[in-house]
Amino acid sequence: MKKIITLSICLLMTSTLTFGQSTDEAIKATVNNYFEGLTTGDTAKLGKAFHSSAILRTVNASTGKIQDFPIKTFISKTPAGGVKATTKLISYSYAGISGLAAAELQFADFKYIDLLSLLQVNGEWKIVTRVFSRVELDVNLKGSGASSPKVAAPAAAKKSPANIKPKKDDGW
Repeated sequence: MKKIITLSICLLMTSTLTFGQSTDEAIKATVNNYFEGLTTGDTAKLGKAFHSSAILRTVNASTGKIQDFPIKTFISKTPAGGVKATTKLISYSYAGISGLAAAELQFADFKYIDLLSLLQVNGEWKIVTRVFSRVELDVNLKGSGASSPKVAAPAAAKKSPANIKPKKDDGW
């Protein structure tokens, strides 16, 4: 009986590790499809990386207003030969069906830092939002996981019995 329990635990741990590795690889593959599609002009790879309803979002430097670009517009304006940029996946994380990735696209005299929101849709990881900043070459991502100083976490707030619990999939 002990052998069966030990074997079951080993199989469970192996399947968990395999799942985690395949999720890691799937997220990296999605970001790489974005990078390759953009740098080679392969719109099929861009289409594979992004969900069809994805939005690209930034702040318009002239007006100071938030500006959205539908993914179809972004893909249609990708140069046929791609863009001349070096790419780097800075970091990524995930839990359940949602994930985040920080990416960098460096051009000759500036770079974009992208914060990508991903969702697993029908078993495939897709970028659903690209929030991006055009920055100088010497600007780097800051904050948690980006070589920043450690900051103590705030004390946990006391739970109020008056708080209403969110319902499943209501956005909270």
